[in-house]
Amino acid sequence: MRSRTERTTRVRDLCGGVGACSTSERGSPAGPEDLVDVARLVTAYYTLHPDPSDPGQRVAFGTSGHRGSSLATAFNDDHIAATSQAICEYRAAQGTDGPLFLGADTHALSEPARATALEVFAANDVTVLVDTADGWTPTPAVSHAILTHNRGRTSGLADGVVVTPSHNPPADGGFKYNPPSGGPAGSDATSWIQNRANEIIAAGPEGRTPHPVHPGPRRTHHRPLRLPRHVRRRPARPSSTSTRSAPPACASAPTRSAAPPWRTGAGSPSSTGST
Repeated sequence: MRSRTERTTRVRDLCGGVGACSTSERGSPAGPEDLVDVARLVTAYYTLHPDPSDPGQRVAFGTSGHRGSSLATAFNDDHIAATSQAICEYRAAQGTDGPLFLGADTHALSEPARATALEVFAANDVTVLVDTADGWTPTPAVSHAILTHNRGRTSGLADGVVVTPSHNPPADGGFKYNPPSGGPAGSDATSWIQNRANEIIAAGPEGRTPHPVHPGPRRTHHRPLRLPRHVRRRPARPSSTSTRSAPPACASAPTRSAAPPWRTGAGSPSSTGST
């Protein structure tokens, strides 16, 4: 059994040393040796399934979220589906029944993870607000949207999810939860979500009927996710040149051979509802 550090090193080897840049190379344009195989990353996201007995393949929240690579079976469809379901159950238990703001960055695994999350949120009857142009969303923009919505409210509070591994290498994906306070979730929230997600992964039955991804158009709405006026706006830039040159087309994800019951809104007594 490999440790998470050993698995990360293995991913960097598979990706041609991604993330192993020296201090002098930071901030420089990515070279050919820094690029990742986006198709391989996305394929692994849908086809590899975590082993619950391997600590390196479990959901593990760090700074408010879970990070890892699909090639190391540390950031895959199962992880995001289970984490999204855990978030639905957590926000219901906390009485958070307002909209959920969903943003994502340019890492290759962000779009497939966003599609998975939308599917689970819709199955739980959560109203999701995304950027009007389905564009890349800075983390502060999601925080600002949450605070703006919640200002002066005592009910119908909003929270959010940001699909980003922040400064991690291009082969990584990340999934972060922001409570109604707008900032990163505290350890009480992340521990609960992490543990519940791992329970869901470990208990997942086999032989479930596959069904297509459908993000629930009546529950998903578009809204401009803008930064505050005092924050200087800059043109969007990809986290890696590889994600710009070969963006994954994941609006329609591959059909799964084992669709979890929570994707249809069933089997979740503490969810916010079902469709």
